[in-house]
Amino acid sequence: MQVPNGLAPSSKDDRPVDHLSTTDAGPLLIASEIYRGSSYGPKHPLAIPRVSTAVDLIRTLGWLDPARFIDSPMATPAQLRRFHTPDYVAALQAAEAAQAVPPEVRERHHIGAHGNPVFREVFRRPATGCGGVILAARLLAERGIVHVPGGGTHHGRADRASGFCYLNDAVLGLLAWLDQGLTNILYIDIDAHHGDGVQDAFADDPRVFTLSVHEAGRWPFTGALADRAGGHARNIPVPQGLNDSEMDWLLRHAILPVAQHLRPQAIMLQCGADSLEEDPLAKLSLSNNAYWAVVRAVMPLAPRLLVLGGGGYNPWSVGRCWAGIWGVLNGREPPVRLPFATESVLRGLVYGRAAGRNPPEHWFTTLRDAPREGPVRLEIRHLAAATLEGLPVAGGAVA
Repeated sequence: MQVPNGLAPSSKDDRPVDHLSTTDAGPLLIASEIYRGSSYGPKHPLAIPRVSTAVDLIRTLGWLDPARFIDSPMATPAQLRRFHTPDYVAALQAAEAAQAVPPEVRERHHIGAHGNPVFREVFRRPATGCGGVILAARLLAERGIVHVPGGGTHHGRADRASGFCYLNDAVLGLLAWLDQGLTNILYIDIDAHHGDGVQDAFADDPRVFTLSVHEAGRWPFTGALADRAGGHARNIPVPQGLNDSEMDWLLRHAILPVAQHLRPQAIMLQCGADSLEEDPLAKLSLSNNAYWAVVRAVMPLAPRLLVLGGGGYNPWSVGRCWAGIWGVLNGREPPVRLPFATESVLRGLVYGRAAGRNPPEHWFTTLRDAPREGPVRLEIRHLAAATLEGLPVAGGAVA
C-alpha cells in the first residue's frame, strides 16, 4: 500500500463505530460543544464562535433530526500519529497542560508562534476536529454524506502548526479512506487560502488528487497555477474580487470536469468561508450562494462525500454559510425571513472588528446573501482551461 511521506498504514481500529448509518436517512452532522467556549484569544481572528453558531442556526431552523447528530470524539494520540510526529503530538499535549511552551518547542513546532497561540484547549480542540473527520471517514466506508464543520484545518504540518492549524484533520480523514482500500479520492478546497498542508502530504501519492481554488498572492503564497504535485494536483489562484459568476464559471468549466474525468470513489470538500466578501482576511467577493452551488453540484459525483469547514473570520458570514451548506445537503431552502429563534442567535453574536459595530440588518434576518454576480474576467477563463490540461486518469497516469 502506498502512503504519503513513507508513513506506515495504521493498525486496525477496533473501537465501535457509531451505530448511525450514512445510507439510510440522510446526511450526518458531526460537531462538538468544545467550540462554543473555546477561543484562540481575544485579539486573534479565531476569537469568534463559528461551529457553535452554525449548529445553533441549523437547530433553530428545525433542520436537524437529533438522530442525525453525532458528538465529535477526540482523536487519540495514536490516531494523530498516523500523520503527525510523536514529538509534535506530545508537545501539543504538554502545551495544553502547562499553558506555555519552552523556546525550543516554539521554534521547532511553531506552537505559541506565527499566529498559533497557546490557548486553553490547544490540544483538545484540534484533536476533536480530527476525531470527527476520522469518524466521518469510517462512517463513509460504503457511501453517504457527512458534514463536519469543525474540520478543515488544511495548513497543519506533520511536525508543526501552521496558519492557525495545529493538526491536519483533512489529511487524517483522507488517510482513513486510503486505509480502507480506496484508490481514487478527490480533495476539493475552496478556502481563500491554498490547501498547502493537504497537497504536500499527498505529493507522492497519486491515489489522492487535490484541487484548490484560492486567492492569488495570499498567504501561504503557494498553489501557483503551474504547481501540479507530480500531476495529481491542480491549483486555481484567482484574482481579488472573485464574484459569484466567476465561481460558477470555474465550477462548470474546471471543478466539475475534473471530477467527472476522475470519477472518484470519494470526495472531500473543504468549505473555508473566508472567500466570502465580508471576510476580513481575504479580498474575494463571493456570496454564500456560490458555496451552496458548489456543494449542490458536487453531491452526486461520488458515492462518499465528506464536507468540512475551514477558514472564515466573520461570525455572521461563517455561521450563515455553513448552516446553509447543511441545508443544501438535506434539500432544505432557507426561509426568506428567519424565525425569531434563529434571528436571536445572530443578534447575540459579538464581533470585535469594525464590521461588528454596526452590522447590516440582513446579517440578522436572512440566511441567504444577495447574489454577487458580475463579469467573468478573461483571467478566470484562462485558469479554468489550464486546469483541464493533462489530467491524469484514476491511479495517476496522464491521459
